[in-house]
Amino acid sequence: MSLISVLIWLPIVVAVSLGAGWLFRQTLIRLVNAPTAKFLRTAPLTASFGMLTITIYVTCAVFAPLIAPFGESEILSASFEPWAAPYILGTDNLGRDVFTRLVYGARNTVGIAFLITALAFVAGTLLGIYSALKGGIIDQVVGRLIDVLMAIPSLIFSLLMLTIFGTSVISLVLVIATIDSTRVFRLARSVALNIVQLDYIEAAKLRGESTVYLITREILPNATAPLAAEFGLRFCFVFLMISSLSFLGLGLQPPTADWGSMVRDNAELISFGDITPLIPAGAIAILTIAVNFVVDWLLHRASGLKD
Repeated sequence: MSLISVLIWLPIVVAVSLGAGWLFRQTLIRLVNAPTAKFLRTAPLTASFGMLTITIYVTCAVFAPLIAPFGESEILSASFEPWAAPYILGTDNLGRDVFTRLVYGARNTVGIAFLITALAFVAGTLLGIYSALKGGIIDQVVGRLIDVLMAIPSLIFSLLMLTIFGTSVISLVLVIATIDSTRVFRLARSVALNIVQLDYIEAAKLRGESTVYLITREILPNATAPLAAEFGLRFCFVFLMISSLSFLGLGLQPPTADWGSMVRDNAELISFGDITPLIPAGAIAILTIAVNFVVDWLLHRASGLKD
């Protein structure tokens, strides 16, 4: 595709995407109750497009067996069949339907990324708030251990751990969740340090409230906004990490459909001018952009800033 064609089609694609986001937002406003509708009206077109995109991805993940025309690992034809019925995106290096594996990839890649992010946030948030609340030697010891883990590049550490413990889904989840929880710990601790110095925390301590009460009822509700924004960003990083590891052969293992491995399996088609390998890569990029659009909107609202 020439540069002139890109310049012609790009504004059209952007306009159609934003228009679809606006229609999706208007539809949601008519379906939900009044307070939620008032909240949705504040969403910019970029956030509306992000919500639409996330909804499409979640729908594909949940209803993958109904949407996909073939089985996830079913070998149907010769390798690298061109785009034509019944294989609307052709076949891969083993003769499997690319569209089918793209749909199942949404379930596997996005679902596991969400699980990892949730585990990392539970561990990192609780440990970070606990460390800030207790302070002293506990805070110092935990903080230095986290510094050691953060000093190692994430991708290299993941490759090392997966090489040692194997490339099963459980190993993948635990390794990436452990690595990512260190980043969550730093944010949660920083936010909690500002909160634990406030008067109402001291008053709760004087009342004899337990540590669990202080964390869940006093500190955590007041740290929700930055943690919610960080959840979206962490999800993007985890999502990209899984795809990177799969591309390198240490992520989700065959025959499980995964967008990173799909790029690797079909990479040689690039030499022949075939854009099939760019489709799963584009799916990764679009979801990352969509999540960031929604996170930016939510963070802007939580900050109390005005347009």
